[in-house]
Amino acid sequence: MQRPSDTLAGGIALITMGTLLAAPTIADNLAARLGHPAEARLVILHADDLGMCHAANEAFLEMHRAGLVKCGSIMVPCPWFPEIAAFCREHPDHDLGVHLTLTSEWKYYRWRPVAPATEVPGLLDEEGFMWHDERQVVEHATPKEVETEIRAQIALARKFGVEPTHLDSHMGTLFSSAQFFEVYLRVAKEENLPPMIPRVSPELLAQYGLTDFRYEPIEQAGYLVLDALNLGVEGDTLETRFEAYREALQALPPGVSQIILHPAKDGPELSNIAGSHVKRDLDYRLMLLPEMRDLLKELKLQSVGYRELWPLWEKGAGKPRGQ
Repeated sequence: MQRPSDTLAGGIALITMGTLLAAPTIADNLAARLGHPAEARLVILHADDLGMCHAANEAFLEMHRAGLVKCGSIMVPCPWFPEIAAFCREHPDHDLGVHLTLTSEWKYYRWRPVAPATEVPGLLDEEGFMWHDERQVVEHATPKEVETEIRAQIALARKFGVEPTHLDSHMGTLFSSAQFFEVYLRVAKEENLPPMIPRVSPELLAQYGLTDFRYEPIEQAGYLVLDALNLGVEGDTLETRFEAYREALQALPPGVSQIILHPAKDGPELSNIAGSHVKRDLDYRLMLLPEMRDLLKELKLQSVGYRELWPLWEKGAGKPRGQ
């Protein structure tokens, strides 16, 4: 099979690793299309990896109560999925999507596909878990197996009473192959769930030899393309990470942007799972600070979620809910 860097979508996946993806300032950005002034800046503060562990769920529930971060996505194959599903049943107005998961990246804390193993053998490593990284998935799995699994994850979420508001891709795996990307778009339309799609600047596309890649066919088909995406910031203290978020937020262009967060409460559970436990805990604690809410006001940024994008989705590739 193709390596990720050999594909158009794969090139986008490689570009997104830690890079701000910005579109030019244009009058038809997503904010303008939603009825805001063309220069308005809306930001989705998005909590990834919900359901991965109790620490991630606990952090999100606290942030949700605080009110600044209410949008995120759920890893359905993971052990603590039932807990966050219970929250969704209790809060049917939630703004949580499915974090379509095809990898199991940690050393000892692992999970398996939702679909029967006999239907998705290419998604299983030699120990019977999902592969550790997206390159291995591209090497071993077929588009049919990927489609089977992501449909199974959406179906299981709904079986548990979760009505997702959107889809995205854990570790960017569905952006790591042009064939996987096609499956992602098609399943999103058929399941009536807007998929997260980042916009990459022409300059960055050119750097990766992707000068022939065009967003026009995607947008003409009614899909929504974010005006910018930031996959997270660095900083090992509250102070340095706060300043990193300040810089990232200041750099957002007009339109609708998304900032990826990985919040989780530090402790024995998280520290024994993830080497990134300190940074995840900092994301959680920062989003509870009044200073973070003040920063958005100072920068004239409006916090939104995927529910706010539904009117545009329904006019394009989607359809009204309940149909």
